[in-house]
Amino acid sequence: MIPVNTPLLDGNEREYLLECIDSGWISNEGPFVARFEQAFAETVGRKHGVACANGSGALDIAVAAAGIGPGDEVIMPTFTIISPAASVVRAGGVPVLVDSDPVTWNMNLGQIEAKISPRTKAILVVHLYGLPVDMDPLLEIAERHGLIVIEDAAEMHGQTYRGQPCGSFGLMSTFSFYPNKHITCGEGGMVVTDDDDVAEHCRRLRNLCFQPGRRFVHEELGWNYRMTNMQAAIGLAQLERLDAHVQRKRAMGTAYQTALSDTANIQLPLATTDYAENIYWVFGIVLGTNIDQDAAGIMQQLANQAIGTRPFFWPIHEQPVFLNQNLFTNESYPVAETLARRGFYLPSGLGLSTDDLSEVVTALRGCLPATR
Repeated sequence: MIPVNTPLLDGNEREYLLECIDSGWISNEGPFVARFEQAFAETVGRKHGVACANGSGALDIAVAAAGIGPGDEVIMPTFTIISPAASVVRAGGVPVLVDSDPVTWNMNLGQIEAKISPRTKAILVVHLYGLPVDMDPLLEIAERHGLIVIEDAAEMHGQTYRGQPCGSFGLMSTFSFYPNKHITCGEGGMVVTDDDDVAEHCRRLRNLCFQPGRRFVHEELGWNYRMTNMQAAIGLAQLERLDAHVQRKRAMGTAYQTALSDTANIQLPLATTDYAENIYWVFGIVLGTNIDQDAAGIMQQLANQAIGTRPFFWPIHEQPVFLNQNLFTNESYPVAETLARRGFYLPSGLGLSTDDLSEVVTALRGCLPATR
């Protein structure tokens, strides 16, 4: 089996974990948490890092710290994992959706201003699959309308926008450290910000909103979203290898691009734009309309050959859990709908070997129409 993701743990992970075990510091109060927070914040050009249990928790914290509440509208892409919308809905807010750009697969910036209303409070930016959103025009829109920007950079470890680190834009940015990310803790997340008060609020929200001097008296509801010292130890070791991981991912993406460039009827990821070079968090493809099968059909063929794949995100406006709440009734976003039905990604983990990549390419080409 060639899995869709194989992590790479070839740095100081074992040494740092043994230090946690030998010292007895395994909880959130251990020293690796603060070390990881500081080092990660510096890497993405932020003043503060707040480590937490996972990327979805980081979004919950960021939405709450931004003051988003009942009736507040938050503009975001429909083509994304459910977490950003779930955080807004749980806070009582209303996700307001835009479609995708068919080339970059990121949110269509041309649709944002038409969605702004007197109730709009924020834009939640989600960078997808290796290329960042074009941030300059988005930030200009937000500034002109007085909107908060929250940047979901979960997939963007080591990526830059016009030379500035992804994760450094807006009031807050969030990251995930799930095993398929460029930096993993197994599970984990991070909120980063330059605002002292926002950072302190995020720390309280992460830790059940305990108060100094009155620990078990609560003025606000938070979560137990603490990161353990052991997770932070792995994260710090992974961060030390980030440049090498980015280089490896880009080499892998280039190899896929070269091998599949003459394959008919599929759309490959955009390699570069004028503001960023693809970091290839994963290597996605979109099937052309003249291929009879959809993504699920081709993925099953690959599974029959012991090759793991994963579908693209399912659009927010088509999620049953939200339709059952009478959200997004009769809304349609055709680009996102096409990406969801005809897009999927190939094995892309840092541990993927050159031989395995070649085997994936051969199998995929065998499932598709003849080359040009």
